[in-house]
Amino acid sequence: MGILVVALAASCWGTWPLYVRAGGQSGLVVGFLTMAVMALPSLFLVRRFRTDDRGALAALAVIGFADAGNVALYFSALETGPVVVGVMTHYLAPLLVALAAPLLLRERRSRRALVSLPVILFGLFLVLPSIGASGSAWQAGLLGAGSAIFYAALVLATRRASVAFPPLAVTSFHAVLSTLLLLAVFRERALPTQVDAGLAVLVAGAAINGLLGAFLFNFGLPRIGAQLTGVLTYLEPLVAALLGVLILHEVATLSTLAGLALMLVAGAWTASEPAQGDA
Repeated sequence: MGILVVALAASCWGTWPLYVRAGGQSGLVVGFLTMAVMALPSLFLVRRFRTDDRGALAALAVIGFADAGNVALYFSALETGPVVVGVMTHYLAPLLVALAAPLLLRERRSRRALVSLPVILFGLFLVLPSIGASGSAWQAGLLGAGSAIFYAALVLATRRASVAFPPLAVTSFHAVLSTLLLLAVFRERALPTQVDAGLAVLVAGAAINGLLGAFLFNFGLPRIGAQLTGVLTYLEPLVAALLGVLILHEVATLSTLAGLALMLVAGAWTASEPAQGDA
């Protein structure tokens, strides 16, 4: 069940480029709207808020800061350059998670995750050269890589916060802080510039990919651990890259297809690791 819901959440997130391109708003606005929609259930979950577990509270605060940085950089990357560049560089995060989880969370080190990560990185290497070296591609890559750092911190902190808070509470409570941070830092730049059909598309994306996707992710993460979760989320760039080719008409080369295939096979192999690690 944990593998299923995390995979579903990651696949939903892969459709973000379609919402961002159709919404007609900046990446910062998309990030702000997403956090604002995710924060709404907190109004009905106030009684679930706990103060007795300081570690969980600290983790919740870390998630709030990390997700604000994550969405600000990630959606800006999708807006700036080729989808595949922004998404693939963002997914350096699972490498950071796999390296840090055994040290910070004392999780059993996944042998398959360690073996598959170099394969995934090689797949990333095959994908990126096909985009070329345009300024927008490099900017999207840098923004995506920056978001990866924040996303890795989010995954690790969610593991701790989930000890004390149920999935929907983790999803919603941290989003309150993220929303306030984005508004405080970016002010009017984070607010929608027009009310139209594009805004409705973004709100729908925030509800489906943001609120529902984050709930599924937070439900599955405690059940399968941070390392396996990090690898499964590679379904997001796979879906995003395919949509970029099929719908947004981005260039697909043999190198791109080979890289995506390597990432998919490596992720599936890791996800099928036996519970005791007797791979």
